[in-house]
Amino acid sequence: MAEPAERPEPARYAELIGRSINVADARLGAVALFATDDFFAPMARLLSPAEPQWREGVFDDHGKWMDGWESRRRRGDGHDHCIVQLAAPSTLMLLDIDTRFFTGNFPPFSSVEACRSETAPDAHTRWTELLPTRPLKGDQHNFFPVESPAIWTHLKLHIYPDGGVARLRVYGNVHREWGAGAAVQTVDLAAALNGGRALACSDEHYGSMHNVLLPGTGASMGDGWETRRRREPGFDWMILRLGAPGRIDTIEVDTAHFKGNFPHQLSINAALLEGAAEADLSSRSLYWPQLLEPQFLKADDLVQFKECVRDLGPVSHLRVNLHPDGGLSRLRCFGKPHLEVR
Repeated sequence: MAEPAERPEPARYAELIGRSINVADARLGAVALFATDDFFAPMARLLSPAEPQWREGVFDDHGKWMDGWESRRRRGDGHDHCIVQLAAPSTLMLLDIDTRFFTGNFPPFSSVEACRSETAPDAHTRWTELLPTRPLKGDQHNFFPVESPAIWTHLKLHIYPDGGVARLRVYGNVHREWGAGAAVQTVDLAAALNGGRALACSDEHYGSMHNVLLPGTGASMGDGWETRRRREPGFDWMILRLGAPGRIDTIEVDTAHFKGNFPHQLSINAALLEGAAEADLSSRSLYWPQLLEPQFLKADDLVQFKECVRDLGPVSHLRVNLHPDGGLSRLRCFGKPHLEVR
């Protein structure tokens, strides 16, 4: 009997990616600070949230247009590197050094170092090896799990000796420092930059559930969460874990760019899962009490719900229900953290 075929790389790490966020996403505030050379393609493209693309026959003043970071052919000793500031201090689980469309010009090897610094790294910064030198393959994802409980703010991506990388994606979890005064501040407890995470959903055919927790307004429908058209009974849903348990008093729903496909209504269930395992939440959450009864939404609109938000006390997890389906740009849940129940 033949052995089962090895799962493709993206499928192998799908679960790990699903329970984390890309903290090197430019939409969250990640920035490429420095590159030894980016003659052919600018370092900023490394952090684009869009999938890399190939533009047949397109050239600029420096040569073939490439969607990523690409240095010139190195003729001396040494190698190239790029320094990236992550969107927030984070713990890391998985690196994706994506070389798609780089075929004869990808670096054969790469390594990654990390540091934690409140300022931009300089010549005196002490770096820690996060990923030892590893071979890369061209025109594909190159996934590397990392096991480090430390909190990092910057990465240094080394490529040996030169070449191009389409995207650097760094999957992990934001570490939010909740100071002594946090309990008296009203904040968006669901925001990705405050540690909020999307854990599961019924469907994300057209747009990722993680998008609703990003800052700002979505650039298009593709920058939000959108489900397929539901053809069976029921409704779509998403489960969120707040960055910290808290008492929610205001909910803001943004349907920007969703005009013929916004949800007819939205409701939210909530619960405090203090120290509980996040298993089988899709069925358990059906029985959570309602934080927000079904509310009508409008196309391409920003609305706040306050008086109709029920006081359930501190909650840690939300089930956001779309009746029956559709798309959201952003969701914000304002309240005060209750750190004593973490």
